[in-house]
Amino acid sequence: MNSDFYLILVIASAAISMWAQYKVHSTFAKYSRVPSEKGVSGAKTAQILMRESGISDVTIRPVGGSLTDNYNPGNKTLNLSEPVFSRTSIAAIGVAAHETGHAVQHKIGYGPLVLRSTLVPAANIGSRFGPLLAVVGFFAGFSALTEIGILLFFGAVIFYLVTLPVEFDASFRALRLLRQTGTLSERELRGARAVLSAAAMTYVASALTAIVQLLRLLSLRNERRR
Repeated sequence: MNSDFYLILVIASAAISMWAQYKVHSTFAKYSRVPSEKGVSGAKTAQILMRESGISDVTIRPVGGSLTDNYNPGNKTLNLSEPVFSRTSIAAIGVAAHETGHAVQHKIGYGPLVLRSTLVPAANIGSRFGPLLAVVGFFAGFSALTEIGILLFFGAVIFYLVTLPVEFDASFRALRLLRQTGTLSERELRGARAVLSAAAMTYVASALTAIVQLLRLLSLRNERRR
């Protein structure tokens, strides 16, 4: 890969990542200041939507930090950050609904979620050690080590790509449930959609960054073979 072209890709992916982070924080902050008409908290929203979805074995609990919300399929806990758990803003409701979407995916055995959960160990190892092994192998002249590093990191890239349909689908389910239960009005749903769309862009940016890094590793390997 031409070094100038790679540099352009790196700059572009970095710019997209920074824009995505800015967008998610600014959009969340904007709609965190907009209270919902019904005054339902994020935790209550999750309760309502899980009841609507026939889920009764998931524990909702608060966690520290901001935008640290997640659903843990391992212990069936829906963890909501302080700006989401107890607050009644449109942003809080949107995020809580999104995490509930993951709980629904888990309940029905949504394929991409199952695959992503399976890939977690490989992705953790690949993202941490894959590039390092590949680069060490390249400079030390150990082609086998380079191949192992690339293979490990390829597993991490697959994880990032599989994450995209998981996150988009969770947001789709969230908005549908919010409309179905009447938790948010149509006007309020537009705000929740803006929050979830901004959050989705961070996953797109992460996948793009991983792909660019993989391309660079493949380029280094090919240069060694010449």
